[in-house]
Amino acid sequence: MKHYLSVIIVLVGLLVSMPAKAQRFLQFGLKGGVNVASLSFSGDMMKGSNRTGFFVGPMAELTIPVIGIGLEVSALYNQVGAEADFYVNERTNIDQTLKTIEIPVNLKWTFGAGKTLGAYLLAGPQFGFNVGHGSFTESFRLKDRYTTFNVGAGVKLVQHLQVGVNYNFGLGSLSKATVENYEGVIKMKKNGWQVSLAYMF
Repeated sequence: MKHYLSVIIVLVGLLVSMPAKAQRFLQFGLKGGVNVASLSFSGDMMKGSNRTGFFVGPMAELTIPVIGIGLEVSALYNQVGAEADFYVNERTNIDQTLKTIEIPVNLKWTFGAGKTLGAYLLAGPQFGFNVGHGSFTESFRLKDRYTTFNVGAGVKLVQHLQVGVNYNFGLGSLSKATVENYEGVIKMKKNGWQVSLAYMF
C-alpha cells in the first residue's frame, strides 16, 4: 500500500510540474458503465454468485505528450448486487446491495493512429469507501475502506469518447468473520468486470 502511494505521489508531482504547453493535455469528463461482480470466500461454507450493477462519476486524465503515458483518476459511485449461498446445516441464500465510492488511480498508456482513433492500456490501485449497508450478514461486518487493483484496455474515438473494459480484483478482504461450527476465519473479497463509457470535454 505504501509503495502504491509513493508511486502515485511521484507521478502526480511530475505531471503537475509539466510546462503550461503540455498541460493542455489535461482533460475532464464523465464516466459511467455496468459491472459484473462476484464475491469469493476462503473456506467452503460460502459460495458467491455473479451480480450486475452500475457506476458513474467524474474523471480526469493527464497525458504526457509524445510518449502517451499519463494518469487517470476518477471518483465513482458504485452500486452492485452481492449474493452468496451459505452452508451451515442447511442452505441459506444471502442477497445484499453494496454501495461504495471508488477512486481508481490508473497509469494509462495511449497509442493510436492520429487524433480521431486510439487505444489504451491501464493499470493501477483503486480505493473503495463503503457508503451503504454496514454488513453483509450478521457475521460479516463490511470494512469502511478497502483496496483493489485494476487492469484494463479500451479505445478512444473522435477525441471525446472512450470505451473500455477492465478487471478489478481485491488486494485484501472486504470483510471477515468467525462463524459458529467452523474452524478459522472466513474472508470475503469482491472481484469483477467493468465495461465503461466516458465523455471527455
